[in-house]
Amino acid sequence: MKQETAQLSLSNPSRDSARTTSRFEFWPAWIMYLPVVVQWLLLAMRYRSLTVAFIANPKLTLSGMVGVGKSELLSQANPVAAAAILPWIRFVRSDESAAHQVASLIEQASVLDISLPFVCKPDIGCRGSGVKLIQSIDQLTAVLNAIQPGTALLLQQLARFEPEVGIFYTREVTPRGATEAAGKITGLTLKTTPSVIGDGQHTLNELVQRDPRARSLLHLYQPRLASRWHQVPVAGERVRLVFSASHCRGAVFTDAKHHITPQLSAAVERIMRGLPEFHYGRLDVKFRDIAALEAGLELEIVEINGASAESIHIWDRKARLLDAWKTLMWQYRTLFRMGDAQRQFGYKPPGLRKLVKHWLLERRLSKTYVLND
Repeated sequence: MKQETAQLSLSNPSRDSARTTSRFEFWPAWIMYLPVVVQWLLLAMRYRSLTVAFIANPKLTLSGMVGVGKSELLSQANPVAAAAILPWIRFVRSDESAAHQVASLIEQASVLDISLPFVCKPDIGCRGSGVKLIQSIDQLTAVLNAIQPGTALLLQQLARFEPEVGIFYTREVTPRGATEAAGKITGLTLKTTPSVIGDGQHTLNELVQRDPRARSLLHLYQPRLASRWHQVPVAGERVRLVFSASHCRGAVFTDAKHHITPQLSAAVERIMRGLPEFHYGRLDVKFRDIAALEAGLELEIVEINGASAESIHIWDRKARLLDAWKTLMWQYRTLFRMGDAQRQFGYKPPGLRKLVKHWLLERRLSKTYVLND
């Protein structure tokens, strides 16, 4: 299936502003999240629990914070929500030969009309870790040969559209018997995968060097494109520098809250009502064009993230540090408040041992994944 490319109201950030990245966009994580850690400890004292935030989405392990399979939430979707999620299957890398397992997987995928090209990604993982665009049997075989037996993966249908948006969604926890509150889109962010256009004269390296933002992120792009780095793309050829629309992998994020409409909000609400007791998270959604997005039409959900989700507009190159910190702190205040409300209904916060166990699991698995596309 070939993805359609839409024309968005988003210009090349290196051309419409002297600033190609925000001042803090690629700071070390410990600096960026230090105020969040301090706030977490203060909230833990206020709510008398370090982990009460992890029951904000009580039907999801640790509310989806860490070490939780993507399939756990996707499998809970009712027919309305499932219809909006791109078809997927989960499988575990077995001890049998990769060629034999690939043949079985292709047959299973065909039942859901999932055909090449499709996406293969780890069930447990975040920030685009291990995500691969599979365009041939040989590529899928190579992925299976490269990962350890026992690793759970997802095969997912490739979206029809290339444009992607992150939709941050919250729905307050209401008392039993009361009219349930409607959810709200609290953030909307365009996720653009950068690319260069060949001219038949310059190498990929030279084309990338011409773009100020891409030039500053060579360490993200060059490893994925090492085999083509010194080749000359033909004139007019578009070379995508990254497939996975993850900020830490080199995608460009742009605040797009002005595209939130009542129609989009209603469409997202219908989908999210199809997930049991889901109150906090982010949808990563493919869409045809801005008009369709604003109308809430033809939305194709790639993933739904839980408590670990961020309102990713904070990584817009024009974002200010204090505003980003305010957004992060609002998120975790919201998580704690929701978790406390769920505790009043009888849900129990998980122990620290469970949290550490899942964190170590995700960390261990991430080290074994193949380089993402």
